[in-house]
Parts: sequence; structure tokens; C-alpha cells
Amino acid sequence: MSMWWSLHLRREAASVPLARRLLIGTMETAGVDPDVSYDLSVALSEACANAVEHGGAPFPEGAAGAYRVTAYLDGEKCRIEVADSGPGFVPVAQPASDTAEHGRGLYLIQELADHVHFGNKPGGRGGTVISFDKILKWREDTPLVTA
Repeated sequence: MSMWWSLHLRREAASVPLARRLLIGTMETAGVDPDVSYDLSVALSEACANAVEHGGAPFPEGAAGAYRVTAYLDGEKCRIEVADSGPGFVPVAQPASDTAEHGRGLYLIQELADHVHFGNKPGGRGGTVISFDKILKWREDTPLVTA
């Protein structure tokens, strides 16, 4: 089975749960194990929150930029990409302290996914792309998986 979807979302906090619910619904419908779906949804929430917070220049009151979320389910793997139009990715040397209120999202994504890539959009036009993969496990009653 192979499927994908892509969302173009406003850089607003309300977009994060929307993307998360769509992913969870897709995974549930496809028959993905709930624990895997949960891990991916938390990682997606962190990536979207980064895009909302850091994904572009500040906007005038009432205006918002946009970011893109794309999810691919292909065979035994799910790949998720979150792309924004911000200043680009700057690597952080070490994780935030245990008491910090910010700065742990990228490390959480790395713990929840099997493979993670953080980078800048090609072409030098700015923007960050966070992509992560996870091997899927399926529920036993999965209707869409063929043996």
C-alpha cells in the first residue's frame, strides 16, 4: 500500500493539532499500530510547532505565513516532511537543559523516529525542511495490508 497527502497550513498554533489529527486519522484508517501512530503524531506536532514559531519573519498583526506538511506511507515506512520559509536551520550544539521551556523538540523528534534529517531548502532561498521516517507496525485486523 502506498498513499500520501500534503497540507499547506497557516503559521498559527491552531494548525498544529489539525495536522496531528489528520495524521492520526490516516494511520488509524490504514491500520497502523496505535503506538507507532502516537510516536509519529508527537514528532509531527514538534516539527509543526517549530515551523509556526521559527518558520519566517514576524508578520503584521492579523497576518500569518504558511508552512507545508507532507506525509508518505509507502510499504512498511512512513516519511513526514515539514517545510517552512524561515531563515533556515541552524544546528544546536547540545540539547536544552531539563528545566528549559524551549529547545527540546528536535531532540524529541530524533528519539521518536527511526531516521531524521534537518536541513535548509535547496537553492539558498531560505526555509527549513525537517523530515523523519519510521518503520510501520500494523494492527492484526488491518484491512489495507496485503500478505
